[in-house]
Amino acid sequence: MENTVPVCRDMTELATDYLEGAMPLGRRVAVRLHLAYCTMCRRYYRQVRETIALLRRLPKPPPPPELEDTLIARLHETPAPPTPPAESG
Repeated sequence: MENTVPVCRDMTELATDYLEGAMPLGRRVAVRLHLAYCTMCRRYYRQVRETIALLRRLPKPPPPPELEDTLIARLHETPAPPTPPAESG
């Protein structure tokens, strides 16, 4: 069942894994076969691919200003690991 050619209604759920290469080979081949004959799904996958590419080009937002203070406070709350005994000699 995993490697059967999906129908159009299944293709939207498979788009991200297919486009990111996070899909087993047999399933990937089945999706590619569907895309070979279905113009609508090809168009949809192209739009998703273009959207992903545009989103990757957006600048990453800076971290919130309070993040540094929060991290430092948590570090101070965390007990330090025990120090190994000093070697004598």
